[in-house]
Amino acid sequence: MKKAIKIVPVVLALSLLTGCRVENDLKKASTDTEMVLTGNNQLAEINGNLPIKDNDSLYEDWDSTEVETMYLTVEKGNKSDNTDHTFEEINSYSAEYYEKNNLEKYKVEGILRVGDENGPVDGEFGYDDAVPNCTVNVRGQSSSRFAQKNYKISIMDGKGDWHGQKIINLNKHVSDGLRFKNMLCYNLMQDIDTMHSARTKFVHLYIKDNTADNKTDVYEDYGLYTYVEQINKNYLKNHNLDNNGQLYKVNIFEFYRYNDVIKLKSDLEYDKKAFEERLEIKGDSDHSKLIELLDELNNDTIPIEKTFSKWFDEDNVFSWLAFHILVGNKDTQCRNVFLYSPKNVKKFYFISWDNDGSFLDTQYALLERSEMNENSYEKGISNYWGNILIKKVVKNDTYRQKLIDKVNELKGILTEEKVMGLAKEYAAIVKPYLYRMPDVNYAKLTSNEFDKNLDALYSELENNYNTFMENVNEPMPFFIGKPEATENGINYSWQSAYTFNGELVSYDVEISDDCSFDNIIYGTNNYSGTTYEGEKLEPGKYFIRIKAVNESGKEAYAFDNYKSADKMLHRGMICYYVLDSGEVLTDEDYEEMGK
Repeated sequence: MKKAIKIVPVVLALSLLTGCRVENDLKKASTDTEMVLTGNNQLAEINGNLPIKDNDSLYEDWDSTEVETMYLTVEKGNKSDNTDHTFEEINSYSAEYYEKNNLEKYKVEGILRVGDENGPVDGEFGYDDAVPNCTVNVRGQSSSRFAQKNYKISIMDGKGDWHGQKIINLNKHVSDGLRFKNMLCYNLMQDIDTMHSARTKFVHLYIKDNTADNKTDVYEDYGLYTYVEQINKNYLKNHNLDNNGQLYKVNIFEFYRYNDVIKLKSDLEYDKKAFEERLEIKGDSDHSKLIELLDELNNDTIPIEKTFSKWFDEDNVFSWLAFHILVGNKDTQCRNVFLYSPKNVKKFYFISWDNDGSFLDTQYALLERSEMNENSYEKGISNYWGNILIKKVVKNDTYRQKLIDKVNELKGILTEEKVMGLAKEYAAIVKPYLYRMPDVNYAKLTSNEFDKNLDALYSELENNYNTFMENVNEPMPFFIGKPEATENGINYSWQSAYTFNGELVSYDVEISDDCSFDNIIYGTNNYSGTTYEGEKLEPGKYFIRIKAVNESGKEAYAFDNYKSADKMLHRGMICYYVLDSGEVLTDEDYEEMGK
């Protein structure tokens, strides 16, 4: 659909007066607790456990069911600020391309105007603007590979703001068949006192491309997006947090020390790019507090009770963990979260980010995705077993019970009435847009499947709850070692599987020449060790699959996965090759050798 809308610019003299008056009510601290003042007049204890609280007033007049209409005209800018590109160019490359070529993301300039379905509206943002008021680039990591792109619109200095925001993140959520799960989760978080949410809103976007050779004076319908508040210093300020503190966006970070990249800025070997491959720096760049935390957490001589109580707020961490366990947001083991710490406080807090990986089990079942494999470790506590912080915490009996209690508490908050009430309200908005042009071309589900997915949302939450309660009694996942050739055969090894209740664990080991394990060459059951001497094998491709079984008969497969040529994911196994020489190589060996 295209709209021919004529924009008549009107030049106005605007005067923007901003100012605020913050009165600090300094309260007398008790003799045994040091108090400091943070961001927006909020008190926090350095050695206590006073929780941070979201600014509930932000959501009082914020209508997440309202669809705002935006009109964006994109134009070539100039080389000095990397905006001398076409809109086709910025839509052509994924985040991987920029990282591989060490390039800053391409941008274009834009004129953003807000209105309704009839066009820009007088009094709304950008109505009178005749020159660029923003820049535009594609945002996201894995999502940047999709045909439908997510956009980051950055409003230029001196050009005002939209709902108090200078950054407008517009997301398609292409991997989400319902296209609203991220919004659903953020709105559910608003009822949990120990979590910080973010404002979200639906946006209907029209774009006019003035960078194209065949440009026309019409706006093209780009369909429905959801806006999500950018978590940055402005977010911290608006949400009653200290915007002078540390803020890190977690990217593949399991709380290990990572001495090679997590360094002080003053260190001669400090490499910001390498640092940000683990943690993107969004706040103060003094990393001394972070490094002190990681040093203590990864020192096995320091009890986790001492480290955890010193560096984290228990309710915040357990609420974050329990929430994502219940909604099934599995892609939170080592990313999709922000770490925040007030400047003068030795506490780190979790702030959720990117929740569209939630409630995916029904969608995967409808699409027959292999992620539904019953051997998957991505459930309950097992999903986080590779994260050293969570692993150490849940090994502690007291902390594990607190997590169980928090899961039960949040299940009482996330009622069927609340979850399904919001979901059906959002579905009524999203579905008419999703099943018409342009979004229908990229819809994951049919209209009928959309309805089935919607109806199953709360049952997924209940299943996640039941799975978590079962998982506490199961062995935890483990890694399989690299098979090694010996004089008499092949030696296999693996880590011990941990159990919370102390039950003994045995292992079922299977060797096959196919990843479906229809043909078992040899193996052993009820094996008590973690090394196994197998027979010699003819040259070829093989697989080893290992399952841990505790005394109660509860099972767990290994962390390891194998992706076959048809891109199916096979859980609990590794692939290896026996060469003519007798040498044994794994898939990883071949990747390193460039074969």
